[in-house]
Parts: sequence; C-alpha cells; structure tokens
Amino acid sequence: MSRLKIAAISYLNTAPLLWDFDRSPPSSDFEISYMLPAECAEALRSGTADIGIVPAASYATISDLLIVPDVAIAARRAVRSILLVSRPPDSNVSKEQHLARMRSVALDTSSMTSAALTKILFAKWLGGARDYKPMAPNLDVMLANCDAALLIGDPALQVDRSRYFTLDLAEEWNVCTGKPVVFAFWAIRRQALSGRDRVTITNTFKGSRHRGLLPKNLELIAEDWADRLAIPINDVRTYLTCNIHYYLDSPCLEGLDLFYRYAAEIGALPRAPELEFL
Repeated sequence: MSRLKIAAISYLNTAPLLWDFDRSPPSSDFEISYMLPAECAEALRSGTADIGIVPAASYATISDLLIVPDVAIAARRAVRSILLVSRPPDSNVSKEQHLARMRSVALDTSSMTSAALTKILFAKWLGGARDYKPMAPNLDVMLANCDAALLIGDPALQVDRSRYFTLDLAEEWNVCTGKPVVFAFWAIRRQALSGRDRVTITNTFKGSRHRGLLPKNLELIAEDWADRLAIPINDVRTYLTCNIHYYLDSPCLEGLDLFYRYAAEIGALPRAPELEFL
C-alpha cells in the first residue's frame, strides 16, 4: 500500500500538531510536504495530497473530504496572527470612523478562510463590503495600493503593532458572535481511505497534537520559533498556550457552522456540506 501524502503548513501555529512528524515520524506510512494554507487546499483538490491541514473555507469548495475529529487550529479570543492592518488614524478619529474610511482591503492570498472572515465581518458588522484585492503578504506593497491589509500567520505575528492600526479578526468575530473561530483542521480525501483503518489514522494525528502540547515540547517549539521569527520567546509561548486553541470541540463546531452560514449568505463561499468525520 502506498504512503499517504500529507500537505502541511510551516507556520508557528501548526508546530504542535506536527510534533511527531517533525521530530519522530510515527511510521513510514506518511510522506510530508510543507506549503502555504491555500496550497494545501489545492493539493487535496488535485489529489496530489491525501491528507492536509486545510483552511476551514476549503471544506466548502472541495468535495469528498473527511475531517479528523477533535483537532483544529482555532481561537476563542484574540489570536494575534489574523490581523487587519492600516496606517494609524489621526488622534481624534475613532475606531469606527477609521474603519468606515477603509474603502479597499488587500487580502493575503495565503488563506481563503481569513479572507472569508474579513468579508463576513465587514458585511455584517463593519459597515458593508469593501473593494477586495488579493495580494501577496507584503505589508508595504499592500498599504501602498489599499487602505488596509489582511495579514495571516507568521507575517502577522511579526508586525510592529505600535506603528499601525490593527484589528484582531478572531477577537472581533468573538465579540460579534460569542463563538470561537476555526481557521483550519486536518482533512483526508475519502478515496485515500481505501483499505486503511480510520481509528489508526485519527489516533496518529491526535497523538501528535497531544505530544506537541506537552509543556516540555512546547518549550522546545518556542525556543526554535522565537529564533526563526525573531520575536521574544515569551510572545511565542503566549501565542501557543493562550491564543491558539487546538481542539475541535463543541463551541468550535458551533462557531464553524456559523462561519459557513454567514459566508454562504454574503457569497464569500459556496454553501458547505454537512461535516463528516473519520
């Protein structure tokens, strides 16, 4: 039987999920490649990958995916790595007035989910749709062409927020809905399951998450990524332990259902199928 091809994301927030695969591969049954979130989705769509950490939005656009239960990249409050960024307003301008003046928004092309989240927040609570322009995550270029920019992942963590106006979109979603936001989860192509044991696959990915979140292993991850991103190690620790939630639990499923419903209502995504799990 051929090895299962894994499409993974090399961002700080995925590091605990990938602990076993990065440090001590669980078996020779897997072949792993690293890419951007949107590329993970495309790899599953095209069949060049069997399993991927996919943006939640991808579940609405790719058929025949099954979700690995209980494992996610989510946020129950501010996340720090999904930011709407703009030049700072004048001192006498309120947050609401500043947001109202944003007519164009550059959308980081790395993730469909964060782009859809941005569109939902503007459509429902921040004054209506804007002129959205997909762009590569280069903040200077984005702000040279648009009033605001969506940045996700490590580039967002590296923004000097003292120099800009920033809006944490996970926090904004939580304030508006009272729900967590789910950014990504493991999903597998139904065809790739042929002849394979679902419980074994599920336990492999849940076990990697469990070991990645052990305090001693989180400390190793924090040390490694603080150097990689050139940000203080305490910021990395806080991000992994307080900002990111790694469980696809009932509140997260409620938030995910609401995200899909709103995204379909405003035309940001097609209507998502019922969630199916391994």
